[in-house]
Amino acid sequence: MAQSRLSQLSLHVRPHVNAQPNGSIPKPSTPTTETPYKALSEQPLGSTHPIRIVTIGAGASGLNMARLLRLHVPKLEQVVYEKNPQVGGTWFENRYPGCKCDIPSHNYQFSWRPNPEWSSFFSPAEEIQRYLLQVYEEEGLQDVVKLGHQVVSAKWDEDGGIWSLRIKDIEHGREFDDTCNFLLDASGILNHWTWPAIPGLHDFDGHIIHSANWPKNFNFAGKTVAVIGNGSSGVQIVPALQPDVQRLVHFVRDPTWMAPPRLQVLAAGAAGNMLSEVELDENECFTPAQIARFKADPQFYRRFVKSVEQEVNGNYPLMIKDSAAAAAATAAIRSYMEDRLEGDERLCKALIPNFPLGCRRLTPDVGYLASLRAANVRVVTDSIVRVVPQGIETNKGEIIELDAIVCATGFNVSFCPRFPIIGREGNLQDVWTRNLPKAYMSCAVPDFPNFFTFLGPNAPIGHGSVFTITEHIAKYITRIILKCQRECIKSIAPTQDAVDDLSKHTQAFMPRTAWAGSCRSWFKNNEENGPVTALHPGSRIHFFHMLQNFRGEDWEYTYVDDARRNRFYYLGNGTSEMEFDGSDSTWYLDDPDKLD
Repeated sequence: MAQSRLSQLSLHVRPHVNAQPNGSIPKPSTPTTETPYKALSEQPLGSTHPIRIVTIGAGASGLNMARLLRLHVPKLEQVVYEKNPQVGGTWFENRYPGCKCDIPSHNYQFSWRPNPEWSSFFSPAEEIQRYLLQVYEEEGLQDVVKLGHQVVSAKWDEDGGIWSLRIKDIEHGREFDDTCNFLLDASGILNHWTWPAIPGLHDFDGHIIHSANWPKNFNFAGKTVAVIGNGSSGVQIVPALQPDVQRLVHFVRDPTWMAPPRLQVLAAGAAGNMLSEVELDENECFTPAQIARFKADPQFYRRFVKSVEQEVNGNYPLMIKDSAAAAAATAAIRSYMEDRLEGDERLCKALIPNFPLGCRRLTPDVGYLASLRAANVRVVTDSIVRVVPQGIETNKGEIIELDAIVCATGFNVSFCPRFPIIGREGNLQDVWTRNLPKAYMSCAVPDFPNFFTFLGPNAPIGHGSVFTITEHIAKYITRIILKCQRECIKSIAPTQDAVDDLSKHTQAFMPRTAWAGSCRSWFKNNEENGPVTALHPGSRIHFFHMLQNFRGEDWEYTYVDDARRNRFYYLGNGTSEMEFDGSDSTWYLDDPDKLD
């Protein structure tokens, strides 16, 4: 059915022409006869052609994108394929004990759907999942989201100007084909969880659990449990398990900076005056009276949200290596960690880093450091040799007997797609395996026309809310799609030169940041001294500013139908849609100093 609809567009290829380094178009080596351009379009300027869009994933990025497309793109047919039985992405999948967001709740939401009823300053995973499910239902996205459906392959058809997709219906175990004009990958980077490469891992006789695939009814009370890893998940799991297990063995490979509780830091900063007006109980939950005030006083609520957002944005200077701000923060956090570890020399040596603050993701302390001093907790820094049926063997020959092993060991962060995406010049899986993953503005890839990804290589995910970031990327992509739809552009892709230049700038910038320090970090694909592939070369405000303008000179195009003979075919019959669609045709008189 989708193929027949697409065929109505009468798509024909126009060979894309690469500009020379000086911007000129190469002249043909032999004289050619130019085809006369006479067939004008009888449509007004601003007319659009039908378009079909497929989005992969119904987490925060996919849900926001589906809503935005519905609001702004005319003549749209769209579908969102979600592999899980419910929407929510990472917040559907991650349900380990203690799982919560370390961004303030009222900033970890869509700007267009404020939620004054968050229960606590930092919301648990279940509440964030409920919020996303509520958005999904209230926006009526059930008709475009196909749950339990997984994209297993995608191939670009140059002649047709479409993506040919293979889709798996997980529930019924069947596969079928689909097509689209634009393919949007909103599956996320912290989504593809992986087991650690430990010999004998699955020979263990007890429970083996990954933090991103926590069994719903697992009872850890009274058991001897190992937690491998002290990233953001491990830091939340350890204090959540410690009070109830008989014995907790925590394997730590690398040190990590642990910041004081985020609320404590915010209260000491510029947002302190605003926070002094907010009522919280001893568990950092908003009182019923405070929630009622948020709902009844939108101006107060907005002032609260903006003050905390401004404070969160202000964290970027801490990431500049050797800056005064970084030095002061490092000293304060070191002192905090020493105090919480009660000066324990072995633990301080194991956990307090020598690398720059922020080299690894800075993690707020949620009772983690104090839990390591508990009588039933043992911190092991010896390396793991193998897993044996009764437990874990260390490099010192000790076998630690266990009832359960929890692997808080993270995700595949290589940016490599989970399925083949075949563009003009091959499979993106191969391209990003053989070479450094590079993208244009983190979301587009050379030789992969009409393909966009969210939070791809070098997005600004080092600090601040992902919700806000994905909203800006979605608007950028939507403006490009509208340009193609209105200007008879069949396909669009960034040039290799533009992406190479942006990558060179990014890697030249990174040494001035803590992110490029010598530490093992997912920002560098878990390499100690590799190039920084996960973060933007600047602040999140810098990224938002960068996306405001579309640099058409960085892209190459092919055109639809008669437009392939003249790029200005879309100018049409000399009239404008604005003369007929009910919009204000004298808008230019209202704000004469406005630039757009």
